[in-house]
Amino acid sequence: MQGHGDAVGLQVATESREALVRRLRSEASAVRSQSLTLVARARLGHPGGDLSSADVLVTLYLAALRIDPADPWNPERDRFVMSKGHNSAAFYVTLARAGFFDPQLLDHYMAPLSALNGHPKSRAVPGIEASTGPLGHGLPVAVGMSLAAKLDGSTRRVFCLVGDGELQEGSNWEALMTAGHRRLDNLTVIVDRNGLQQGGRTEEINSLEPLGDKARAFRWAVREVDGHDHSKLLDLFESLPLERDKPSFVIACTHKGHGVSFIQDRVEWHHRVPTAEELGAALSELGGS
Repeated sequence: MQGHGDAVGLQVATESREALVRRLRSEASAVRSQSLTLVARARLGHPGGDLSSADVLVTLYLAALRIDPADPWNPERDRFVMSKGHNSAAFYVTLARAGFFDPQLLDHYMAPLSALNGHPKSRAVPGIEASTGPLGHGLPVAVGMSLAAKLDGSTRRVFCLVGDGELQEGSNWEALMTAGHRRLDNLTVIVDRNGLQQGGRTEEINSLEPLGDKARAFRWAVREVDGHDHSKLLDLFESLPLERDKPSFVIACTHKGHGVSFIQDRVEWHHRVPTAEELGAALSELGGS
């Protein structure tokens, strides 16, 4: 899976599948605990989506991407674009746990002039490939990266995580159309399909379904997966591209606020900040401290 013989890749290669899945599950729980703590401390953030995307992020960064934290700008590395940039807490914690920067930097999350802003800033810390935050921005950038790799004759791959509410932005559909036309089978888009966005359910605000059929009409190969099942996520990422000459469109079925009973599937937690008591209760459920 890892492509440069890096330390993360060597660890994955020597682990049994069962041990790897257990480790990913533990890491995802830690990402949820830490990201909630960051949001509570900063009094800002979007915890619902942080919790829904943690399993995808951990599986990518700790097992699937061809990356080397010791050589973060290797030109042949895989690229990851966090298009749903408002879920920066989970992204930053994942990068730190993957070894891209000193975890102590997380203490400065959203502080004035911090490298860890509310939305990722390109190269503010190693591992951030694109500045994102305005919804509908990341996928077009990822399509450009994928096309550049094809023009370079490179085997590097591009992954992009988008929110389902974000797909209401028209720029995404222009990018989807271009990628299908250009046969960018080095591109994988993962939709964090938790069904909620700011203000309500996606299907009530502006229905996306039939989402898979829409992507197929744009010449994408489509697969649905349980976005909280690390084993199934591993299987899917190992099978990429899903079809030759087609970009891959992965619908990761998730729950907003996954892992915390009083947050899960609650629309108000799109950007609500936990109180000290709520944080304590959430960390108890997650096994954190």
